[in-house]
Amino acid sequence: MQQKMKTKRAAAKRFKLTGTGKLMRNKAYKRHILTKKSTKRKRNLRQATLVDATNVKTMRKILPYV
Repeated sequence: MQQKMKTKRAAAKRFKLTGTGKLMRNKAYKRHILTKKSTKRKRNLRQATLVDATNVKTMRKILPYV
């Protein structure tokens, strides 16, 4: 009998799928030590971005059903 693959739950909470099937992630460096960062930089860190093409293969393995 074929076993179902398990999703890494930590990854499932951090990544979302776009309508076209690409992976979205949040940007790093927005948690603390914000005083030295410019307003523009902090504003740009709010937007989610696509996962880089070099990491997609790994992410698909971790998130088989997402």
